[in-house]
Amino acid sequence: MFIKDYISKDYPAFNHTDSIEVASEIATEFGYSHVFIKKKGVYVGALSQSFLEESPEGTLGSLEIHYDRFAIPEDGNILDTVKIFHIFNSNVVPVITQTEKYLGYISCDDIFSEFSKYPLFSENGAILTVQSNNLYYSFTEIAKIVESNNAKMYGCYVSGINEDSILITLKISNDNLSSIDETFERYGYNVVNKHYGE
Repeated sequence: MFIKDYISKDYPAFNHTDSIEVASEIATEFGYSHVFIKKKGVYVGALSQSFLEESPEGTLGSLEIHYDRFAIPEDGNILDTVKIFHIFNSNVVPVITQTEKYLGYISCDDIFSEFSKYPLFSENGAILTVQSNNLYYSFTEIAKIVESNNAKMYGCYVSGINEDSILITLKISNDNLSSIDETFERYGYNVVNKHYGE
């Protein structure tokens, strides 16, 4: 799950002296949302491909005040990239060293490909969302509820928090689902959503 294991190197970081037109053409060719810019070998920022299409002719350096500053360090993990993809509406994130040297990139496709291998996504099963009406909850207790009903848990995560409740989504095997629902309710959890997959 560490970034260094997923770095791709076929998409270049452009020098700030490179032309806007060339960078835009290469971004379009690769199908990526952003181009990455370096100055004297150091990563300095990114520009969206759509912004480049609307920009006048010139060098990437002439657009420096518009650079988005986002990247993931080489010792980061792939979960950190999901937030970056969302915040910057990007399908590609640059990977940099501690000295901010551009090493390569990681794309949304890389992340989806990796996540698709996890049982949370690859196994068939039921998806339940349970609510606890206070901020007390225990993953140990949740796993115990599932496993005491002879089912398997494939994954579990906090899917929502507000002032007085928390939502927890889990994927479990399709065994004994009605007794699992009843047990959750007996332990003070409300089953607010359920989908029984094949």
